[in-house]
Amino acid sequence: MRRFLRTGMVCGTLLACILAVGFASKAAGQEAVAAPAANKNFKVAVYIPVNIVERMSNRQYLESTWKQISAGVKVNKVYIETYRSREMASGRLIESVKKFFLDRGVEVAGGIAYSDLSPGQFRSFVYTNAADRAYVEHVAEFTAKHFNEIILDDFFFDNTKEPSDIAAKGNQSWSQFRLKLMDEVARDLVVGAARKVNPKVKVIIKFPNWYPSFQGNGYDLAVEPSIFNGIYTGTETRDPVITDQQLQQYESYEIIRYFDNVAPGRNGGGWVDTFSIRYVDRYAEQLWDTMLAKAPQIMLFEYSNLLQPAVAGDRGGWANMQTSFDYQAWWPHSTPDFAAVAGKALNEIDPIVGKLGNPIGVAVYRPLNSTGEDFLPDYLGEIGIPIEMYPYFPTQAKTVLLTAAAAHDAQILAKIKAHLMAGGNVVITTGLLRKIPEQIAQICELRMPGNQLLTTEYWGAYGAGNGASLGASEPLMVPEVDYITNDAWPLVRGTANGRGAPLLLMDRYGNGILYVLTIPDNFNDLYRLPQGVLTALRSYIGGDLPETMDAPSQVSLMEYGNHTFVVQSFRNTPVTVTIAVKGDAQALRNLATGQMVEQIASPPIPHHWGDSGVPGALQRAIFRVKVLPHSFDAFAAAGTP
Repeated sequence: MRRFLRTGMVCGTLLACILAVGFASKAAGQEAVAAPAANKNFKVAVYIPVNIVERMSNRQYLESTWKQISAGVKVNKVYIETYRSREMASGRLIESVKKFFLDRGVEVAGGIAYSDLSPGQFRSFVYTNAADRAYVEHVAEFTAKHFNEIILDDFFFDNTKEPSDIAAKGNQSWSQFRLKLMDEVARDLVVGAARKVNPKVKVIIKFPNWYPSFQGNGYDLAVEPSIFNGIYTGTETRDPVITDQQLQQYESYEIIRYFDNVAPGRNGGGWVDTFSIRYVDRYAEQLWDTMLAKAPQIMLFEYSNLLQPAVAGDRGGWANMQTSFDYQAWWPHSTPDFAAVAGKALNEIDPIVGKLGNPIGVAVYRPLNSTGEDFLPDYLGEIGIPIEMYPYFPTQAKTVLLTAAAAHDAQILAKIKAHLMAGGNVVITTGLLRKIPEQIAQICELRMPGNQLLTTEYWGAYGAGNGASLGASEPLMVPEVDYITNDAWPLVRGTANGRGAPLLLMDRYGNGILYVLTIPDNFNDLYRLPQGVLTALRSYIGGDLPETMDAPSQVSLMEYGNHTFVVQSFRNTPVTVTIAVKGDAQALRNLATGQMVEQIASPPIPHHWGDSGVPGALQRAIFRVKVLPHSFDAFAAAGTP
């Protein structure tokens, strides 16, 4: 979601705000470059908010700004907003702006931001107020008269608690009330109203990045995808520290995958803005991860922000390295605008995207409209566990991972048992164990006494015997899990002054294995676990996947069904990553450079690099690669079966 309701009123990015003084809208002296070529594997769209549409009544502004943007990035489509925050463009202006872009071979569609005026915080319409409801309907009808496709910016939610809302809510929870209300508003006041004046119109809803809170604001993932003609995905994760949402970088990839599974074949693309970044690479990373998730289109928000100078920012020790976003090499003597940055980043990823197959990962079940351990799958992706999240229990997967959100499913115990009896494996988090301890006890008698241990040393073992050291850390607080010895076994554990806290337990049930993954109360503490611990966790949880890796935290692995994969580092320093590839791969081919990485001689693979915790190493080929800070490398395994 945009951090500002009225674009253009404030600087849209910290970088632009810091150094905008002294720059024109396009940096003086920028190197002359050829017009960018169209991307082959996805389309590029630009969103134009209504206040910028109003500025386009000045033909000189429209022509000069379009010339600047199109010099930096090849745009296939623009979305022309008709309404935002009680400001509506005239029909005559809308048609004039449409014609300008159509005359230049650019597709056009409409946009609506159903936001009301507010003192600073986001405010929705009062959907229990007759005047507001009539106005919402009017906006839909007006926009449908001018466009055959309309996208709703992600302000289509309900967050008011006016007396009329309180009266209508009654004894329902706010989530229950708002879900029903917004389903009705979507069906009747938006889609229905638009189709009354234009039966051909297609209305798309853009869902924002804060999916764990959807139901509390009336976004209905269970119903709205069937009301609208399609959905769109907010992949703007911005900076993970300075922003109030603190979204992890991996979400730009993971949320596309989840929404693809929510609405197969109907997820139109990802949406990235320029806001709240401390270094220019963070903008590029959001674009890359959206496209690595195989989104068919990227939406650049928004038109005027693409004209702003994209300064390097605080790039720290990697500023002089030839990273994936090679800022200094591409602009050695000037500062680019964000249009040029988007163009370069997308040109870098485009040829790679075309060589990647269908994304695969550890199957995570997150029921629709559920909450619990919010955003934890993004943290797991950030520690190198590839994630593929589903809105249904993925019985087709060998291993299924369940967070606390799975407790939303009243049949979750039956589904866990059935999967284990069928020979599958289930990984539950301590968050889920806390929510349904009595149900889990029917499979494995575990107890969480409420103790927290400050672990400093870590051990791995399989079966009886002494543990092998997996490294050490500064004191790290983890919840303690009590288990019955010789019924359940700790595979990975931490110790606090000699007392143990299991980090990964296993218990055999029927024909499968139940694992319990201990999650620190502060999810960010997962990044502080030693590399040996993370490698063991990846190997047990993701052992069914074609690749696994030995790497520190904040290095992600994206895997695909055609023996290709991507290693991406969000770290500030270079990192050496060891990749274990199933089968008899003889080499890795870098998909960008064509260079070959040869297999390395190695000692026998540790047992925890085996398959789903079963002792004994599988046949794996071992490769070692160096990944630069805030960079990615894509590979194909040559010689795999």
